[in-house]
Amino acid sequence: MKLSGSGHRVAASLLAFALAAGATLLAQSVTEIAYDANADFVTLPSYGEVAGVATNSRGHIFVYARTGHGVATLGDERTFYHGGSRLFEFDQNGKLVKEIGQGVYAVNFAQQVRVDPQDNVWIVDAGSNQVVKFDADGRFQLVLGRKPENIPVRPGAGVPARQIDVTRENPSGGEGGRGGGGRGGGTPGAGINGDTFNRPSDVTWDRAGNVYIADGFGPNNRIAKFTKDGDFVKTFGHTGSGQGEFNGIRGLASDAAGNLYVADAGNKRIQVFDMDGTFKSQIGGVGTPQAICVSGGATQYLYSSNSNDPESTANGEIYKLRLNGQIVGKFGRAGKMPKEFGMVNAIDCRTENDLIVGEVWNWRAQKVTLRR
Repeated sequence: MKLSGSGHRVAASLLAFALAAGATLLAQSVTEIAYDANADFVTLPSYGEVAGVATNSRGHIFVYARTGHGVATLGDERTFYHGGSRLFEFDQNGKLVKEIGQGVYAVNFAQQVRVDPQDNVWIVDAGSNQVVKFDADGRFQLVLGRKPENIPVRPGAGVPARQIDVTRENPSGGEGGRGGGGRGGGTPGAGINGDTFNRPSDVTWDRAGNVYIADGFGPNNRIAKFTKDGDFVKTFGHTGSGQGEFNGIRGLASDAAGNLYVADAGNKRIQVFDMDGTFKSQIGGVGTPQAICVSGGATQYLYSSNSNDPESTANGEIYKLRLNGQIVGKFGRAGKMPKEFGMVNAIDCRTENDLIVGEVWNWRAQKVTLRR
């Protein structure tokens, strides 16, 4: 049958309606997972934005928070910045054990904390542009990256100073030419080979102990790979929306099968790679992924937070997925109350149904238990 012009328009309208209805039904069909939460299971010695949470094999909890006493020392032409974040260790009952990294050069602006399979504790600091490894007892072991020599001095009256958590005026490069497209220009977001980071966001490891660092909160959009001893291996990724390209890397995770999961927030997807950086697949339909985590256990699951932005209580839910990208369900929403989430920046999921969530907005680490 041949359709007239009006017939084509009607058919197109019906198709659009069907697609919209299908999308709505799909969105509505995501199972709501019942859960309990404890927002008071740890008490921070001093409060501030909780950027990172992690646990070790003994059940101890590590919290990397933007608290403490940041100090800016004004020189003749430069301003030197020290402090501003603290790393706490709590036992499995939430009792404070100790503070780690007091006075350490790299501790400036907390971004993430992770614990590797050997119980080493790693911090990612977006202020110092460094990733630091401590052993299980809190002793310094390794540093990757180099702290900027200075922060810019306020240029004049009425002109705001640049802050580390505000998008830079020049998104194609960092202070003093750090990051961006590399020395002398190049592919946007590809950075510079090695550990010249510009606001790194996360860290993970493979089974051989190789280290993967997301250099993706500033102008760079790349993953840098190092050996377990800190030797540079390779870098992959740059700014864009195609396969293997990124637009704001917010989180990293790896599974037992040797897959690397990348929270590509600006492109609203999670990309999956092998450990050599070869693209395998991508996962969508989970909002804007911010914090991601792969659980332990024989059957692993991927958790991804669709975190709200600072000006809104929209979204905020956390998705539970199978590693093939199938959504199992979701739970939570943005808010200030217990069982609500405020700008989730970190998820620890050592076991499938017991999570710890780090919230920037609400200055807390919240313990979440999914009901079976």
